[in-house]
Amino acid sequence: MKKIGILSDSHGWLHPQAFTFFKGCDEIWHAGDICDPEVLDQLWLIAPVKAVFGNCDDWKIRSYTTEYLVFPCEEHKVALMHITGYPGRYELKTKEIIVREKPTIFVGGHSHILKVMQDAKNNLLFINPGAAGRTGIHKHITMLRFEINGKEIANMDIFDEIRKQEQLW
Repeated sequence: MKKIGILSDSHGWLHPQAFTFFKGCDEIWHAGDICDPEVLDQLWLIAPVKAVFGNCDDWKIRSYTTEYLVFPCEEHKVALMHITGYPGRYELKTKEIIVREKPTIFVGGHSHILKVMQDAKNNLLFINPGAAGRTGIHKHITMLRFEINGKEIANMDIFDEIRKQEQLW
């Protein structure tokens, strides 16, 4: 069994409660728009990190991340990418990865909208953890954690905090 933490769109800031929320996680997956290497350094203090770059990430972040990752986790194949679209409205690159790699979990970011959806057509669970940062159009700071035991995905928890007015654009 593995306990997984997921976040995206931190935009150079890690919520102080991330340390408590992700405590005990075996891995943390960051779906892009990291914007400051310190965010990854802080996450590594909690657990090993898998991360991809997003459209707001500079060449420094891009030099030690990649556009997408595909990797095993328990009895699942996971795909991680920043700009994915979502079931029924996937981006072209996402469709290509789904056809070629056949992931059973696809994690994306970019929209700043929390979504967890079963994609029956492609036999996968689509996850967008929303936005963990304090800048952008979102009104809620969100992160996810859950457990994977073999094929079973269970105990999904959402960190959800309303952003302070001064943090809104």
